Amino acid sequence: MAAKFELTKNAKGTYHFHLKAANGEIILTSQVYKTKEGADQGIASVKKNATKDTNFERRTAKNGSPFFDLKSPNHEIIGSSEMYKSVASMENGVASVAKNAPAARIVDLSEAPKKATKPAAKRPAKK
Repeated sequence: MAAKFELTKNAKGTYHFHLKAANGEIILTSQVYKTKEGADQGIASVKKNATKDTNFERRTAKNGSPFFDLKSPNHEIIGSSEMYKSVASMENGVASVAKNAPAARIVDLSEAPKKATKPAAKRPAKK
């Protein structure tokens, strides 16, 4: 299985995406977008900017966990990683995004079909 972007829409009508590695693990989570077009542009930006190491900002959370943000050339955050247990693990995450993002396919789940509902059970006629 190859890496993929999964684009979703939440109940509030906003969009976001995850970049998943071939093993299904989420390696990058996007910011929230008001429109599908904005999310599509965000995916295109990840594909373009993930190949340049200087676009990754390595950070440390308040609890000491390392993580990274992927930024566009205008310094806006495009996506963020999970919290890692070590700097080495975080660097593996950066390498995975850089390797997988450019060729990752896009799976649009934002227009997923609604689950079919069962018709209401008919009540027996009264006599």
